[in-house]
Amino acid sequence: MLSRTADHLYWMARYTERAENTARMLDVNYQMSLMPQSDKATELAWRAMLEISELTQSYGARHPRITAHEVIQFMVSDLDNPSSIMRCLHGARENARAVRGSITTELWETINTTWLEAQRMMREGALDTAPAAFFEWVKFRSHLTRGVHEGTMMRGEVFDFIQLGAFLERADNTARLLDAKFLAAAEFRDGQPDPVDDFYYWAAILRSVSAFETYRKVYRDVITPERIAELLTLNPNMPRSLEACVQQVVDTLSRVRNRVSGGTQMLALNLLAELQDHTIEEILEQGLHAFLTEFLARVNDVGSGISKDFLVPLDEAA
Repeated sequence: MLSRTADHLYWMARYTERAENTARMLDVNYQMSLMPQSDKATELAWRAMLEISELTQSYGARHPRITAHEVIQFMVSDLDNPSSIMRCLHGARENARAVRGSITTELWETINTTWLEAQRMMREGALDTAPAAFFEWVKFRSHLTRGVHEGTMMRGEVFDFIQLGAFLERADNTARLLDAKFLAAAEFRDGQPDPVDDFYYWAAILRSVSAFETYRKVYRDVITPERIAELLTLNPNMPRSLEACVQQVVDTLSRVRNRVSGGTQMLALNLLAELQDHTIEEILEQGLHAFLTEFLARVNDVGSGISKDFLVPLDEAA
């Protein structure tokens, strides 16, 4: 496969996954903001949303205050924000258009229709009238795209590079979500937390990754930060956990490997081995923030290796 073709497939998947992840986090923050809470708690939640995507400085340069309306506009429709949902949907569509001959007609039509419908919804003011409905729509379109990909694509290199982009992006996002939310909890909940507020805070994290029911099935008990960290970090059966995502990356790299990708494959294997060898007690003793910071750096190294070994070099792509 040509490196440019692989590059388009990989980034098509990453942009689609990123749009869904952003919609998930915005939806949970928006729903939480409708509940009775202090102004400080509301601002902290939206600040964490920006920090997850490392956009605090970019947002602050253009907006003097952090408000729900302005953060939602910035994270959804601002085309100057490279991580906004509209930029991601457009990026996914443009990459899919470049490789129309490599993907099925059904997959192309799904991605193209998503972009066209998203533009129509923005023109009709969907964010002002029903932001929660728009977030659900973005998640649904991502699920539909994934289903069409799984159900119509022949298993081969094209399928694998789409998988590679999706799971690498998902691993990165789960780590960022955990890091930002646990740091915000440590900053804001420094006294005796209110049990009701505490429940809704941690439940919101689970809902943002569709893990609330899964948590109940696994633990059958109260929601605790330690168990959330364990579920989203080390549980191989949780689709959005770090270990599950890295396992998928390792499996895919073993199928697409070439004569120069051994180093990248070893980076991914070592990362998976360390996740499998750790317990949540060891991670918490080390410090969750330190652990996740190191994880993000290593995932970034794997992504850089994939770019160097298979895709268009980053400097040329830029």
